[in-house]
Amino acid sequence: MSRASGPLVVLDADSTLIREEAIELLADAAGSLDLVAAVTERAMRGELDFAESLRERVATLAGLDESVFAEVRARMTPTPGVEELIAGVHAAGGRVGVVSGGFHELLDPLAARLGLDFCRANRLELADGRLTGRVDGPIVDAEAKAVALAEWAEASGLPLGRTVAVGDGANDLRMLGLAGLGVAFCAKPVVRAQADVAIDEPDLSRVLALLGLRG
Repeated sequence: MSRASGPLVVLDADSTLIREEAIELLADAAGSLDLVAAVTERAMRGELDFAESLRERVATLAGLDESVFAEVRARMTPTPGVEELIAGVHAAGGRVGVVSGGFHELLDPLAARLGLDFCRANRLELADGRLTGRVDGPIVDAEAKAVALAEWAEASGLPLGRTVAVGDGANDLRMLGLAGLGVAFCAKPVVRAQADVAIDEPDLSRVLALLGLRG
């Protein structure tokens, strides 16, 4: 990949790139929403190990037909301002990626439609067209998010000082700390306390001002 002339912006997915928590949309279809929402909230606050909490939540999805992916994608809402943010970063010669504790099966079509340069997420194991209740492959946790940011910066020929990470939950803290600028986006208190700057309005285009790309 050629060297980028502008910044690298890496977004969390759930409650950042999209307004919803994708695992909760899947759980709604499985009838396990209350349990999953409670576990998600505790994980976001940093009270639970993310990988274990993800396995616990995914286990409740066992038996769902793979057609649920299309149903859930139809319910996912891109956060206001995301298209403006991507266009602005691209116009400046930069790149935008999404790294998620969510799932490729849901994110890939959206990432392609938005024109994102990078996308990394978990995968759900399937057998005979149904979810097994297990994650397929390594789990994208806080450390994996930081690794993705570093890899994408290197692939773009950029120092970490020219990277921006945007997220809302405890699982984002490692990449927010590694990036040149860590942005807490409509975030949990633990994230607001540790980020470099906070955006409290659900409008991703406000990141452009932090990059000096909008007045």
